[in-house]
Amino acid sequence: MVKVVKFGGSSLASAEQFKKAAAIIKAEDDRKYVVPSAPGKRRSGDTKVTDMLYQTYDIAEKNGNYSKELAAIKARYDEIIKGLGMDFSLDDEFKIIDEKFKEKAGVDYAASRGEYLNGRIMSAYLGYEFVDAAEVIRFDEDGVFDSSATGTLMRKRLSDCERAVIPGFYGAYANGRVKTFSRGGSDITGSIVAGAIRADVYENWTDVSGFMVADPRIIDNPESIDTITYRELRELAYMGASVLHEEAIFPVRKEGIPINIRNTNAPEASGTWIVESTCQKPKYVITGIAGKKGFCSVNIEKELMNSEIGFGRKVLQAFEDYGLSFEHVPSGIDTLTVFVHQDEFMDKEQQVVSAIHRLADPDTVDIEADIALIAVVGRGMKSTRGTAGRIFSALAHANVNVKMIDQGSSELNIIIGVANQDFETAIKAIYDIFVTAAL
Repeated sequence: MVKVVKFGGSSLASAEQFKKAAAIIKAEDDRKYVVPSAPGKRRSGDTKVTDMLYQTYDIAEKNGNYSKELAAIKARYDEIIKGLGMDFSLDDEFKIIDEKFKEKAGVDYAASRGEYLNGRIMSAYLGYEFVDAAEVIRFDEDGVFDSSATGTLMRKRLSDCERAVIPGFYGAYANGRVKTFSRGGSDITGSIVAGAIRADVYENWTDVSGFMVADPRIIDNPESIDTITYRELRELAYMGASVLHEEAIFPVRKEGIPINIRNTNAPEASGTWIVESTCQKPKYVITGIAGKKGFCSVNIEKELMNSEIGFGRKVLQAFEDYGLSFEHVPSGIDTLTVFVHQDEFMDKEQQVVSAIHRLADPDTVDIEADIALIAVVGRGMKSTRGTAGRIFSALAHANVNVKMIDQGSSELNIIIGVANQDFETAIKAIYDIFVTAAL
């Protein structure tokens, strides 16, 4: 068996955390490929190394003196090295970084150094080979991840490595210029490595014991999820569940590789398994609840809309013309509503409304702001009668007015729109009716 293990920033924020990660890696001989993040926060009020790098490079780009800031970053790594009792130095690496900053190597290069340097320490500490992600993860000339080229490079390079450390978060263009993924992209790197070498398991080690049914900032000590499918996770991650980067699903899903979310600080916990499909029944009718605030609805009305060919295309064309993507488009006989992110829409609202009138000739266009969308997700809903009824009964008892309902044909999720101010109340009501009541 071959496992790829990725450790998040909180799992590698200090020498103490490094030791925990190393003990986990060495506890199983199958853990052969390691993907580290940059050091995260050591305590409340601390600053992540990636943020320190962004701040330092911003000064460098403005031709300011950043020596103090760069020294502070080096001190973070030196503290880890000293705490691990290693005879190891990053002095030469920081000289190169200093030169690259002076040459204005780019913000992506700057941000990537957090993972790169942690990878150097990790490989030396474990005695594993270091493989620079810039050598094996490729982006095309448009900055889009090139899975085909990456797979070829990765398999060829790792075929000669029995054990290796590959830093997360970045890769490179064909010319060698560094390019990063979006924030949290080390999850994606781990998934790419696992997919490329066709690993048996991708373990993602973080500071929580897997996924929770609901956000612990809203629900006190929510129940954990033992097993969740890729599709369920995709729905929850898209709607704000943030344990795993939503794009990390795709490379392993293609190969049918399960992901195991584990807690570095509680390695005995089995965590959450993310799988393609399963015969295991979920503990509750629903698998999870997630949501986001800050949407607005654009309601378009027109008599006999249902008989007008191309009406929906014309309406959505207005949003596309102004670079806006939509979230949901529920419709009725004479109405069609488009939900969009409010912060993106606000500055373009009147142009979009004018375009809708010009392209689709509606009777009226009405905008409502400050809406939250909540996704109730679960493979168990398909085989359970009355799920929607229980949701809306719970919301009614909590005095929450439902502004929108949208259910996909797969019956995997139900999307509910409520006022921003009712967001937390709604999630608590749904959690209570499906989870608390079942305990």
